[in-house]
Amino acid sequence: MAKKLIVESIYNSARLEGCNVTFSDTKTILDGVSVANLKMDDVEVILNLRDAWRYLFSNIEKEFNLEFICKLNYYVSRNGSLEWGVLRNGRISISGVDYVPPVPKREYVLEEINNILDIENVTERAIRYFLWGMRSRLFWNGNKRISTLGANKILISRGKGVLSIPEKYIQEFNIRLSKFYNTGNYSEIDSFIYDNCIHGLIIDDE
Repeated sequence: MAKKLIVESIYNSARLEGCNVTFSDTKTILDGVSVANLKMDDVEVILNLRDAWRYLFSNIEKEFNLEFICKLNYYVSRNGSLEWGVLRNGRISISGVDYVPPVPKREYVLEEINNILDIENVTERAIRYFLWGMRSRLFWNGNKRISTLGANKILISRGKGVLSIPEKYIQEFNIRLSKFYNTGNYSEIDSFIYDNCIHGLIIDDE
């Protein structure tokens, strides 16, 4: 199911990051055909997401840890960031919010990842990682995309569906996300993600 939804997942991730692409553009790029009048940066976002998803599928049985997350960042942020594949080592800000994420320290990041992985419910674990990863801003660039991929590694490896923010919910998601950035209160957004952004199979037993 995740492979069947790959175009939609990549498109939703690109739109969430503000890329000016259509679903048709995304599919055409993934089919290996050039699209006129698109910025090269937007095309590169699509192709980098494709490669990150390929890595995820090829290594779905690997342990989910900081090394895996950094590898996702390597693919997602390749040629589009100060560095890729390593933790951010300088200060950044998040547009539109007061919260300033601290420079990530490896020991703290490892502890937080382990705490998240100790959450018993798989879906709750994935949503918590998704939100924590975005707020922590572990990397210079692409943190929403990497957090989405990481959450999907957790979900898909346990057969629990796919996390993707549909385009129709992006505005509300961003409003809730800004509040979450400022407060760190997961309850302001986690149920919204569970209700609207987790996609799975509906099986009729009859």
